Amino acid sequence: MALLLKTAFALFAGLMMTRAFKYSGFKFPDVTAFLIAGVLVGPYVLGRFNIGFNTSTELAGVNILSSLALGFIAFDIGSEFRLSEIREMGKNALFIGTFQAVAATILVDIALILLSLKLGEDLLPIPAAITLGAIASATAPAATLMVVRQFKAKGPVTDLLLPIVALDDAAGLIIFAVSIGIAQAMTGGVINLVSIALNPLIEIICSLILGAFMGVILTWLEKLFFSNTNRLSMTIAFIMMTISLASREIYIGQVRIAFSSLLVCMTLGTVFCNMSEYSADIMKRSEKWSAPLYAVFFVISGARLELSVFKYPFVILTGLVYILTRCAGKYFGALFSSSIMHCSENVKKYLGITLFPQAGVALGMVVSAQSLGSEMGGLIRNIILFSVLIYELVGPMMTRNALMKAGEIEPGLAEHESRARFAKHK
Repeated sequence: MALLLKTAFALFAGLMMTRAFKYSGFKFPDVTAFLIAGVLVGPYVLGRFNIGFNTSTELAGVNILSSLALGFIAFDIGSEFRLSEIREMGKNALFIGTFQAVAATILVDIALILLSLKLGEDLLPIPAAITLGAIASATAPAATLMVVRQFKAKGPVTDLLLPIVALDDAAGLIIFAVSIGIAQAMTGGVINLVSIALNPLIEIICSLILGAFMGVILTWLEKLFFSNTNRLSMTIAFIMMTISLASREIYIGQVRIAFSSLLVCMTLGTVFCNMSEYSADIMKRSEKWSAPLYAVFFVISGARLELSVFKYPFVILTGLVYILTRCAGKYFGALFSSSIMHCSENVKKYLGITLFPQAGVALGMVVSAQSLGSEMGGLIRNIILFSVLIYELVGPMMTRNALMKAGEIEPGLAEHESRARFAKHK
């Protein structure tokens, strides 16, 4: 019950922080307010007084909410992949999404390897630099979707942004698997083609198959109901089941049969929205149901941010190099690839900025990086935690500003709608 009370307090704190920002004149997106509220209720502030989450163990106790929220976020993004729209922009999204992910990885690799040669491998081993370069490919789908939803962004940049963020998961899986395989070989192992090439390919294929299968079954089952309320309940149940199934792993010798929960849920959403005649109404209902879940997710994410990394000057230096070169890779990668695909000027100018946020997928990769050893894995973890802290606090604001400059968010729209809702219920 104590954990439930703290979770409720976290949601309350996040919601009150959005009001505090609004009335103080700060025009931060809600996701930034939730993250800052999370820092306040986390172990480094209120948690010290046993008001918020005072230990990482308590935060681990609400992992199920984070997994559920990520599943719904992936499902929502997958629902944007309607065949009519994919035919128009599928080629652009695939090329730009892959190109900018690779560009970010290459630039971070080069910068951190040069930093390693300058400072010495004792401080920054080259295998760690290569692994960090792979993690740079990932983008945060949760923060991006939250900004798009809050401000009801619509236009060419937004239309490309959502599928590109979704493609980042698949591209990041491949890049990370290859990079960490090379890093493991450099730390004294032998290059293993199974772990570098076969396992990530199996993971992507299995994720697509599982997501498509669950999507077909969900579409068929929803025809048995006559109420969209019951259909929504069935959808929620299927997302939960899909998340659970995607957490399974099977080893056959060196071959690992595993799934990416994000990719599975994205595929589930894609198949469902293209096959079900009820999908449009259910997605509207799902958006209202999942809003508090997303709020809790971001507050908990903020509570997990490790403020202790600021006491390591080397981590801050490496983190700043990582942040700047990753942003350059994302921005110029998107700019160059969108120019090749003859996209509009707004897409060329602003798409790369919207790809800066980074969180969940990157932190998942950090867990896998522990295979390089506790010392190197700890170094990678601290650098990524520092960068995530900066990205998550600044990235959503940059995404909002970019979409506003692109003309896809109307100035004052969120405030106007808030007043309209208030007047309606007054």
